[in-house]
Amino acid sequence: MKKKIAKATKAKPVGRLTKAELDKMSTEFDREFVADTFGPPTPEAKAQLRRATRKRGRPRVGAGSKAISVTVEKTLLKKIDRIVRLRKTTRARLISRGLKAVLKEEQAATR
Repeated sequence: MKKKIAKATKAKPVGRLTKAELDKMSTEFDREFVADTFGPPTPEAKAQLRRATRKRGRPRVGAGSKAISVTVEKTLLKKIDRIVRLRKTTRARLISRGLKAVLKEEQAATR
C-alpha cells in the first residue's frame, strides 16, 4: 500500500501569522519539566548504556583472570625479569607457563 504524500503547502512568513497561530505552534515549548514526561529506560536501553559506559579492560582469556599477591625471593625475581626481557613477554605470562608445566607434570605422575 502506497502512502499518500500531502502536497507541500507554502508556509506563511512568521510576521504574517496571527497570535492564535503562533500560540498553537509554540504550545509544545511552553511546558516546563519536559523530562518528567519520560518513563524509566527499557531493559534494552539500560543494557546499551552499560555497554557504552563500561571500561574496555583486557580481553578475557579462558575463564578470566584474578590478580594475586605472591612473595618471590629477590634473586629468583631478578632471574625471572632477565628471562622476561630476553623472551619479550611478561612476568605473569612466564609464571603462568611455569604453573601450567607443574600441573601437567603432576597430572602425568598421577596416571
